[in-house]
Amino acid sequence: MKARLPKGYGGGGASNLQQIARQAQKMQEQMAQTTQELEEKEYSAAAGGDAVRATVTGKMEVKSIELKPEVVDPEDIEILSDLVIAAVNEALRAAANDKTERMEQISGGLNVPGFL
Repeated sequence: MKARLPKGYGGGGASNLQQIARQAQKMQEQMAQTTQELEEKEYSAAAGGDAVRATVTGKMEVKSIELKPEVVDPEDIEILSDLVIAAVNEALRAAANDKTERMEQISGGLNVPGFL
């Protein structure tokens, strides 16, 4: 007995493969464009009640760190260091989360190796 596919499946052969290839190419182009847009974007985060603010780019590079004068205490450099690290990490997380969300929108949640 020969197995049958439900209506609308199969039968297309090469034309279905070409259509899938075109869709994959379009998705790849959208992802490349989105990646470029995201790399140009900036993300900021603050720590210590806005005493420290870090700004990073979508390329995951630190662009600036702003410190309020009252947070700079030569006697307690450790707290300042912790605040800088917290602000930078939060800004990097925001950039990474934005990229993940945008790519999932394009791919429909499909995790395709090499695209992300």
